[in-house]
Amino acid sequence: MSTMYAPSVTALPLRRLGTTDMAITRVGFGAWAIGGPDWAVGWGAQDDRESINAIRHAVESGINWIDTAAIYGLGHSEEVVARALAEMPVGDRPYVFTKCGLVWDEHDRRATPREIGAAASIRAEVEASLRRLGVERIDLYQMHWPAKDGTPLADYWQTLLDLKAEGKVRAVGLSNHDAAQLAEAEAIGHVDTLQPPFSAIRRDAAAAELPWCHAHDTGVIVYSPMQAGLLTGRFSAERAATLPADDWRSRNALFRGDALARNLALAAALAPIAERHGTTSAAVAVAWVLAWPGVTGAIVGARNAAQVSGWLDAATLTLTRADLAEIGRAIETTGAGTGPVLPVANDRAA
Repeated sequence: MSTMYAPSVTALPLRRLGTTDMAITRVGFGAWAIGGPDWAVGWGAQDDRESINAIRHAVESGINWIDTAAIYGLGHSEEVVARALAEMPVGDRPYVFTKCGLVWDEHDRRATPREIGAAASIRAEVEASLRRLGVERIDLYQMHWPAKDGTPLADYWQTLLDLKAEGKVRAVGLSNHDAAQLAEAEAIGHVDTLQPPFSAIRRDAAAAELPWCHAHDTGVIVYSPMQAGLLTGRFSAERAATLPADDWRSRNALFRGDALARNLALAAALAPIAERHGTTSAAVAVAWVLAWPGVTGAIVGARNAAQVSGWLDAATLTLTRADLAEIGRAIETTGAGTGPVLPVANDRAA
């Protein structure tokens, strides 16, 4: 049962998103899981009312942006976001970021989406997203993955730049693109944002993409900072073994065998740091990604309001150099994941 929307009484720290005119909170609400089941990369059954309550709680707590995508639930996530926004006064609504370039088969919901970069497809997608979201302009529109339909990066990036010039979107970015692709796009028109995967387990973006963005004033909003739940401190081998078949994690290598054991050992190492700060392991995991130069914000998923409360402290938590060193040692000791282990030239850690 939902309750009446109450405006935020919390002012959270903001960071400018690249060179855009948007200042965003350090964490944003990730709407992948609320897309629900019955598609290729779903998270299992999800109650839409719980999703709306989670979004409302995040916004009431001061979070000022939501990240979704057309592909999440094959349009369903965008529709749920629209329902949550409709309950809020216009002036209290968060920024809405969404993505294009993944096209699904209307006759086979579980088929793997196709990575399409053709201009006509992207233009059809943006109109569909505008309609589902119930907005006149999308705040940030990102190419979800590099195209595999033969469309050159230069062509699909130009399409996004055109949409920005036409006023259909406020800013444009790339998701899951590497540093070489970023440089190619930048030569055509500024890349406002990058959205890479980044967590204490999946650290590869720190080697090239984060430094590139830092040098080119490209905002970075990382996804899966808790590595799909592994770093929350609430996950276990038993839970991994019982994930339902319609939850994509049941088929992912990070949730099986030796990799799972290493990942859970790293998660356990976050607990003492969380205790020192009077917070949760989830918040520490998110604060770790925010400690890296170049990272503007972190996309953090939630399926209910309680999960939002579990990571909300990350919006204000700054890890010390000693904390970061301790996490670095735990990464090396456990052997979890790949990529650099310690932020360099970090001006925010005490």
